[in-house]
Amino acid sequence: MSSGRNRTQHLAVIALIASMVIWSVSGIAIKQALTVLPPLTMIIFRFTPSVLLMLLIGLICRKSELFGLQRMELADLPLFLIAGFCQPFLYYVLETFTYDALNSPTIAETLLSTSPLLSPVFAALLLRERVTKNNIIGILVSTLGVFVLTLAGNMTFAIGNYWGVLLAFLAVSSAVVDSIMMRKIPARYSPLSIIFYAQLISLLFFYPLWFWQEGPQSLSVIDWHQLADITTPLSVAIISVLYLTIFASVVAFILFCYALRVVGVTQANAFNNIRPVFTALWMFLFFGEHLPVAKWIGIGLIIFGLFVCQKKEKVSDC
Repeated sequence: MSSGRNRTQHLAVIALIASMVIWSVSGIAIKQALTVLPPLTMIIFRFTPSVLLMLLIGLICRKSELFGLQRMELADLPLFLIAGFCQPFLYYVLETFTYDALNSPTIAETLLSTSPLLSPVFAALLLRERVTKNNIIGILVSTLGVFVLTLAGNMTFAIGNYWGVLLAFLAVSSAVVDSIMMRKIPARYSPLSIIFYAQLISLLFFYPLWFWQEGPQSLSVIDWHQLADITTPLSVAIISVLYLTIFASVVAFILFCYALRVVGVTQANAFNNIRPVFTALWMFLFFGEHLPVAKWIGIGLIIFGLFVCQKKEKVSDC
């Protein structure tokens, strides 16, 4: 029984790492997509196909514990409504305004990566989830590593509109609340079902906002003839959206949901700190971006902090 539990824990860690690897490329893909597509149009293009894809997978794999699609019980609707409203909808809206309000994208990125700091507080208050000393120490060390990694070599601290700091805090809080809801949703739902209903509900909020801000007229200004050449900006943008749809919105969310329900909110969200590590490595390997010694120190702190966070304590807290 112990070996089975350990195997489940190990699979959850692998799932978390895989989801962070996928999400670490999302920022690059989003940047490529936004060179051609308006923000809300890009989001609609991303999440509408992802919901349809999950519906298809769920119906085909109806009996699968991971990919089966269960009918939502009316009593569970409030949990799904909160989850779908918080993320993707609220998080992505607040994230966009955060980047707009703050002068430095580095400052915005650093503030938006602080969800592991809030997770223990929310998890303890709303879930009565046990938070250990190793969790706290590991999260603090790992978060320090994120600050070192993202701010090293870029010491521009002109914040700009201080409302941006509040928006970043609200964005991070909405992501953590979404994690809490995923944890509270009954275990009879598969990870795919949870993500499917959350994203479906989020579209009920996204579409009215899209019609109000951008609408179908945003599609008429796009030169769709560019799709005949795969090297054009539009083709690259569509390929980027396909990556966001299949991998970032379906695969990564399902893996994260599965792992979160195994290891808990605090430990799962701690892995968010490793996303900047993979992003920095991709930029180093494929775009030739220089990584000074300080950034490698930040990477080391993040990895060390994650190991400490996942380490079980032999003696229970007093």
